[in-house]
Amino acid sequence: MEITVKTAGESHGKGIIAMAEGFPSGLKFDEDLINEQLFRRQGGYGRGGRMEIESDEVEVLSGFYQGESLGTPIVLRVKNRDWENWEEFMSPEAETSTKREVTLPRPGHADLAGALKHGFRDCRRVLERTSARETAGRVAVGGLSRTLLNQFGVEIASRVTGIGEVSISDDGLEPEKWKDIADKSPVRVTDELDEENLIEEIERAKNDGDSLGGSFEVVASGAPPGLGSYSSPGKKLDARIGAGFMSIPAIKSVEVGLGKGVGSKKGSEVHDEIYHDDETGFYRGSNEAGGIEGGISNGEKIRVTATMKPIPTLGKPLHSVDLTDGEEGKAAKERSDVCAVPAASVVGEAEMANLIAGAFLDKFSGDTVVEVRESFERHLERLEDWYGGD
Repeated sequence: MEITVKTAGESHGKGIIAMAEGFPSGLKFDEDLINEQLFRRQGGYGRGGRMEIESDEVEVLSGFYQGESLGTPIVLRVKNRDWENWEEFMSPEAETSTKREVTLPRPGHADLAGALKHGFRDCRRVLERTSARETAGRVAVGGLSRTLLNQFGVEIASRVTGIGEVSISDDGLEPEKWKDIADKSPVRVTDELDEENLIEEIERAKNDGDSLGGSFEVVASGAPPGLGSYSSPGKKLDARIGAGFMSIPAIKSVEVGLGKGVGSKKGSEVHDEIYHDDETGFYRGSNEAGGIEGGISNGEKIRVTATMKPIPTLGKPLHSVDLTDGEEGKAAKERSDVCAVPAASVVGEAEMANLIAGAFLDKFSGDTVVEVRESFERHLERLEDWYGGD
């Protein structure tokens, strides 16, 4: 059984709702872990004033009983504290004040495309849902996925690899060491000099009334071989990852392993040579494939790099056209971030956790966590029996 995640709610509405189906019964509810992930999502240098208002905490509406999952749909809610400032304008039940209508769409945002799709003149009807506030729901579910994966030795970590024109060179630090270091950095990097350079880059953009994008890397360590499929295109693990990461707001490209770098190298430089010993089993001398071959995890670390475009709301707005009268003007200016790449890396962790957990449960299916564990252990025993080298 796979995990499906759906979210609902508007940026300035009452809150964000997330519904997850596919989790087995018997999963412990770790509220502290989920709230920690929500807190991490709110951090990062370059964030806007909204993060000073919200203090995200998860609330369970269904799917748990006495601290354990029931195997039924799970519904989580993250309330919007800012709702009290917007209730006059955002009531879902009746007409409200039009003072906060947005009629000058922002280039780079879904404002105009969404308005054209639905016949709106007020882009507020679009932007409230396309806001990255939606990702609070994904991160909450990601906490559930982490709770499951942690039991089987799968860990997720991320770090920023570049912001604007400043790129970070790989320092060779293993992902297992990223978390403690990156979480202490306001731009989620593992080197103090890189941190200073990125902060300066963000400050320059802020002073210029501009915004910045960048890239981040997410790694899943400990994922067993066999997740995904080579026979069903929609179940290929890299296909799922590509779709999942591209669904994160503002993400414009996703790479697995070397990604686009494979196109400029020879086969002898790209493909990871295979080795085996009795203690480790199969392993690779390198991991250019990013832990996935033929749509299936191969037992190496699953490495994904995603690139985020600059935030569409600028301090010095770009040219636009008013949807009410066709007059030219400057695009709307909503309260926004200058740079949200560090926060996006945390969202990427949640997306990775949900995707890996879904593939894990698809491979090691069971109605209960106990049955999932039994299936997982049988798989490891089979690998040992078949390829143990005896």
